[in-house]
Amino acid sequence: MAAPANGGAACCGGAKGPGYATPLDAMEKGPREKLLYVTCVYNGTGINKPDYLATVDVDPNSPTYSKVIHRLPVAHVGDELHHSGWNACSSCHGDPSASRRFLILPSLLSGRVYVVDTLKDPRAPALHKVVEAEDIAEKTGLGFPHTSHCLASGDIMISCLGDKEGNAAGNGFLLLDSEFNVKGRWEKPGHSPLFGYDYWYQPRHKTMISSSWGAPAAFRNGFDLQHVQDGLYGRHLHVYDWPGGELKQTLDLGSTGLLPLEVRFLHDPSKDTGYVGCALTSNMVRFFKTADGSWSHEVAISIEPLKVRNWILPEMPGLITDFVISLDDCYLYLVNWLHGDIRQYNIENPAKPVLAGQLWVGGLLQKGSEVVYVTDDDKEEQYSVPQVKGNRLRGGPQMIQLSLDGKRVYVTNSLFSKWDEQFYGPDLVKKGSHMLQIDVDTEKGGLSINPDFFVDFGTEPEGPSLAHEMRYPGGDCTSDIWI
Repeated sequence: MAAPANGGAACCGGAKGPGYATPLDAMEKGPREKLLYVTCVYNGTGINKPDYLATVDVDPNSPTYSKVIHRLPVAHVGDELHHSGWNACSSCHGDPSASRRFLILPSLLSGRVYVVDTLKDPRAPALHKVVEAEDIAEKTGLGFPHTSHCLASGDIMISCLGDKEGNAAGNGFLLLDSEFNVKGRWEKPGHSPLFGYDYWYQPRHKTMISSSWGAPAAFRNGFDLQHVQDGLYGRHLHVYDWPGGELKQTLDLGSTGLLPLEVRFLHDPSKDTGYVGCALTSNMVRFFKTADGSWSHEVAISIEPLKVRNWILPEMPGLITDFVISLDDCYLYLVNWLHGDIRQYNIENPAKPVLAGQLWVGGLLQKGSEVVYVTDDDKEEQYSVPQVKGNRLRGGPQMIQLSLDGKRVYVTNSLFSKWDEQFYGPDLVKKGSHMLQIDVDTEKGGLSINPDFFVDFGTEPEGPSLAHEMRYPGGDCTSDIWI
């Protein structure tokens, strides 16, 4: 949630609203997660059914632990549910009138936005409202909605990746009011970014930073390397005045920062640094404020591409598609969707992350795959990937979520249906996704798979589905922002 329109502090002082007063309060006082809401996709799988929101039981003391206990289909076929956000979060912890009740589900391809009521029955959410794509396009010109965050005013802000035809030039930021009516655009006229994707803000530094995937007209049909050379994918961060909406600076990440996707500041609202995961070049780029008040960047983590055989290219990037930061800003977790590993880094010195843990949970290079990587001495190798509850792991780690206490990572394996099909084929698209839970050693570092947790979306009643982003009912490391 953002600062109020005047840029001041959060709403009302003493009374308690949603979330937690500080990130450390959430980490130390927050309850263990019992439910996860997961966006699940049928679009692109050959199953002509609406996408849906799954409720997954993650309470180890429950008889339905590690199972889908409810499915809420949305109203239409072909939406491509993707990311999600809340109508209120920890930024309005001081406002007793605010309530974390509605989960916002932008539909990446159709342009609709679904609003889901989670309060009446958290285990069985209900559809509350549909914001139609035509209404959004008519009033703002925007399409392809992606990242949703809440504002202290009660408004909802959603990044949109293009116009309704899929041109990147039409992208910007959609505002919905507290009743989920279309208000307009957030950014000032003439201040739209080059490309759209994710965004995060740090109100104490009066700054919002957005990232840039690419033109929807390009990515929606699959990935073509020529489109990168043609300028249809991004390599920039866009620095905005917050909450004013004026584009102050554009950071060109160059050849080391191709396809910058998820972007996060450190959770501590006083900190003026954060990271963006650059998928194609597989670098974590750190951004930071300089002495003169402008923003700069540097590569903080670099995942080297691997020489491979039996693949479409001679070298395979890791393809960093998601990362999370623990609420104490001590650890960063990232995934390499193609290589198949999850990594844990100590970021107590944000400029010099140190690898603390690594675990393979899928990928194109696991034993039994046709693809091999080639060592420096020309030996062909593959990674050992464990089975979980007798199941071979499909796809690669794609979206991750961290428990409030920092001790458990949840991971799904679908990126975007068209790209799932292109890179993993029927092994993922026809067999469906799964969700894993990884145990974290927060003292010495290290990752280990929970052998008792496996949610198989390949056995869903309507057929195998593709699982993407995960949310806890009470907020999490990627939904809540502190002011």
